[in-house]
Amino acid sequence: MKNSSGKGKKNSKNGFLPDHSRNDRGGSSTGKRGAGRRPPTRQGSGNGPKPDAFKKQRQDGRSQNPRLRISLYGVHAVEAALANDARVIHHIYATESSEDEAVSLVERALAAGRDLPPVTLIEKEAFDRALPKGTVHQGVGIDCDPLDDVYLPDVINRVAGKDKSVILVLDQVTDPHNMGAIIRSACAFGADAIIVQSRNAPDVNGLIAKIASGAVEHISVVYETNLARAIETLQGHGYFAVAMDERGDSIVDAPSYQKTILVLGAEGPGLRPLIRDKCDLLVKLPTYGALSSLNVSNAAAVALYAVCSR
Repeated sequence: MKNSSGKGKKNSKNGFLPDHSRNDRGGSSTGKRGAGRRPPTRQGSGNGPKPDAFKKQRQDGRSQNPRLRISLYGVHAVEAALANDARVIHHIYATESSEDEAVSLVERALAAGRDLPPVTLIEKEAFDRALPKGTVHQGVGIDCDPLDDVYLPDVINRVAGKDKSVILVLDQVTDPHNMGAIIRSACAFGADAIIVQSRNAPDVNGLIAKIASGAVEHISVVYETNLARAIETLQGHGYFAVAMDERGDSIVDAPSYQKTILVLGAEGPGLRPLIRDKCDLLVKLPTYGALSSLNVSNAAAVALYAVCSR
């Protein structure tokens, strides 16, 4: 397992760092909002020492840190990454309004045995400049390495001893919002992996991680050059491929398999013929209202429930 390049060493037996005064705003070295006292922390309120996670350095994102890099952002995505031993984390950033939330996340990870760098306080404007315009980052972010690539044989070996396994295959689902929502649903319903085409699928970036609400730390996304070949490989290991297609029968009436590949295509064009022909069964979601279809992320959630709950 990887360890982080953490810098959060404890300088005393009680796990606290000595107080670091800051007078960047011209006020008291202990004050933060002009009141001469720190905001409440999990250790209580007042001027007592702050824990390791609250050691901060102020950066404005320009002269002091001109190459600010924020890989993941958003409370849930950052919380999951901080708790993941396989995630190498270099920096943890917070805005002034989110620092208490950030230290709470870091403290929980430290208590679980993680070795992490301290929180660095940066201006909201610097945070905004480091990310695409309009990003909802919640004032919390990290600079981290990508997770190691996972390959199809890794997944097959990992699930070999399971009584029931569901693997999701996405054919040309390119929208990052749909991708993030599907990753979250797949994790929630207990799927073992998601397979996408390397040429068309987006990388698992900060936006996808935020939409997935931390699920990218818990479920593998496998990038395959040839999805048809990947389906054939899984079928050779006892999986049945069930494709979502409007020409199929209701998923409610479909047989239940111990090992299932659930295959979904992009909205509009749907599955490519080659992928559809590789599947053992075509199914659809029964709908009863004025609209006869769902977007791909919603359809994935309903279909995952139908398949995983049997």
